[in-house]
Amino acid sequence: MDWSGGESREQQVEPGAPPQFPRIWIGYLLGLATLIAEIVAVTLHPELAKEPLSIPPLYLFLANFISLVYWLVCVYEFHVLLMRASAGAYPIKPIRAAWFHLIPIYSLYWVFKWPRELARFVNSRLGTPLMRPDRTGLAVFIAFAVFLVLSHGFGIIALFWAASYLSRCLRYALSARPASPVGPLPFS
Repeated sequence: MDWSGGESREQQVEPGAPPQFPRIWIGYLLGLATLIAEIVAVTLHPELAKEPLSIPPLYLFLANFISLVYWLVCVYEFHVLLMRASAGAYPIKPIRAAWFHLIPIYSLYWVFKWPRELARFVNSRLGTPLMRPDRTGLAVFIAFAVFLVLSHGFGIIALFWAASYLSRCLRYALSARPASPVGPLPFS
């Protein structure tokens, strides 16, 4: 396994092949499965709703775990795309993008930072700004907060809703010809 940032995976992809975007629809299905597991768990074990630090049933834990792992896979794949599109000049390496989510306090900042960098990249590829970096980072941060505080099912759905927006903007930016910067772009 190559920990330097995903170069081995990049070498396997043919240069003329279209970029592979993360499959966001899988995340929506995982979010729905997690939401159903939460409803079943609270129905069968009402004490879960009363005690926030109780141990969840295995099916609920697995649904949460698999959903979170798939989120990290999607974050990794976004950054592989960004590294390929920028010929390695993108500042965030794919493996770091995923692993920094696992640092306890820093992850609260990280879920705000990397979407801002992605938005800046998208805006730099276009003649006019498409994304507002601070709002983009805030959207992912709010979705992550919903995941941590309110409901894992709704949080996963919100995370993948934000990921679908990021994917749509990134697709648009990668299909456009890179703009030559005349001056500093607004919102960057």
